[in-house]
Amino acid sequence: MSAVDEFDRKRIIQEYVPGKQVTLAHIIASPVQDIYERLGIEGKGAIGIATLTPGETAIIAADIATKTADIEIGFLDRFTGSLVISGDVASVESAMIAINDTLEKLLGFTPARVTRT
Repeated sequence: MSAVDEFDRKRIIQEYVPGKQVTLAHIIASPVQDIYERLGIEGKGAIGIATLTPGETAIIAADIATKTADIEIGFLDRFTGSLVISGDVASVESAMIAINDTLEKLLGFTPARVTRT
């Protein structure tokens, strides 16, 4: 929805529509050290990033990830649905796949393709 104010400037209003989905599932293999430092996490070989709706799903995803593989939680925000994990590349990949699969099969979520750079 957009509106025009008195100065002919457009204003866009975005609405949050909760769904049951993994919106992003990405693996950064071998990131540069600066990324780890800016995130405030220890370098482990790979970083996994997931965004989920509703936001509280990040808690469930973190539980799935830690029970699936030898990873560490770098960041978890239940309000935005953001999850950052780290570990060796194989562990992070296993965890990201398990998050997608479990949420899809157990809770009826729409998964995201796991991407990798």
